[in-house]
Amino acid sequence: MSQTLPESMTAIEISEPGGPEVLVPGTRPVPQPAAGEVLVKVAAAGVNRPDVLQRLGGYPPPPGASDIPGLEIAGEVVALGEGAASLSPGLSPGLSLGDQVTALVTGGGYAQYCAAPAVQCLPIPKGFDLAQAAALPETFFTVWVNVFQRSALQPGESFLVHGGTSGIGTTAIQLAKALGSRVFATAGSPEKVKACEDLGAERGINYRDEDFVAVVKEATGGKGVNVVLDMVGGDYIQRNIKAMAPEGRLSFIAFLGGAKAEVDFISVMLKRLTITGSTLRARSVDFKAQVAAELREKAWPLLDSGRIAPVMAASFPLEEAAKAHALMESSSHIGKIVLKT
Repeated sequence: MSQTLPESMTAIEISEPGGPEVLVPGTRPVPQPAAGEVLVKVAAAGVNRPDVLQRLGGYPPPPGASDIPGLEIAGEVVALGEGAASLSPGLSPGLSLGDQVTALVTGGGYAQYCAAPAVQCLPIPKGFDLAQAAALPETFFTVWVNVFQRSALQPGESFLVHGGTSGIGTTAIQLAKALGSRVFATAGSPEKVKACEDLGAERGINYRDEDFVAVVKEATGGKGVNVVLDMVGGDYIQRNIKAMAPEGRLSFIAFLGGAKAEVDFISVMLKRLTITGSTLRARSVDFKAQVAAELREKAWPLLDSGRIAPVMAASFPLEEAAKAHALMESSSHIGKIVLKT
């Protein structure tokens, strides 16, 4: 089932690996939704670090995924693939033409139309516009998997997130706080430290002039934190281990400071630590469906009630994706960047 659709659309292409300027508007055929998929007329698409890595040539799309960047979208359902109408975990009794959704995708988001698995579609939270909704899936799926599934953060436990004013960081602070944990966050300026605390962090830590290990140790009476979410790596790896409590869990989602480090694993043994990490893009649709269902149950009510919301840094027209990437790489922003079609 579908509306009358154009044959072609504008999409952002990566002309060659390189800087933001290699993101150029092009013309592509409008995708056709496969079985179990819906076609979304994209109103907005989120911009994320994996998009930057793909542009640089370091994060190719998984087999079968679109080469167009963009991992999260929001917009209107304009076509239904076979069987798609009954599959979404977040929309009851199912998906229909004209529904507004936000969705996690493996690529193709920087375009006027994008196909998405129905089970990865979620409803637009109450009171949200489509730009805000497009800022949700990538960070919420990532934080949920790494903080609440793999690291099993519990109410009453303490949590440290690095990059506290990134899209991931602002999401992690709010979710962890709302679900009953003590939250600490690192950031790189007084303004960003205040933003972390305004979002719910008990203590923002300016990594340029403070030692996060000493700060969290003092705040926890010498015990350390139970869970760390790290996107930095490098020399943070050993420092994370020092900052952790016995039975602590450390989860990696990126290595902006380098993927190699010298680590003393005696502390890992003595504290009985768990070190883990994951990437999301290549995981199966079935896995992402299960995450979507958990988010619909546990996180979406927090969004619907206004207790949490994405922090919106900036929006750009789709054709200005290069400017959006330049802002992303400057790290001067707080929160999420989106493209609007």
